[in-house]
Amino acid sequence: HDKVPIEKADEYEKFLIERAVPDYSSVDGLLKLYFTRKDEDTVPHFLLVTIWDSMGSIKKFAGENPELAKYYPEDYEFLLEKEKYVSMYCVFYEK
Repeated sequence: HDKVPIEKADEYEKFLIERAVPDYSSVDGLLKLYFTRKDEDTVPHFLLVTIWDSMGSIKKFAGENPELAKYYPEDYEFLLEKEKYVSMYCVFYEK
C-alpha cells in the first residue's frame, strides 16, 4: 500500500506501468498482477496485488525475505511513506 501526493499520482501510475510491470512480469511464476488506485481527498492510495504459483517464485522476485517490501530507487521521489512489510495471503478459492 503506497500513498503519494496528488500532484504526483499520474506520474507514479505511469512509472509503475513502465518500470514495475516489466520487472514483475520477467519472473516465471507470476500468474496475475493488479495495480489499483483509490483517490481519497488529496492523497491517492496505490495497492499492488500479485498472484504467484509458489513461494519459490515469490522469492525469485523478492529475495529470501519476501515479507520485506521491495522498493525501486525511483519510489523515493513519489512515496509519502514506505511500509517495511508486505501482507501475504494464500488463495484458497478462485472462481
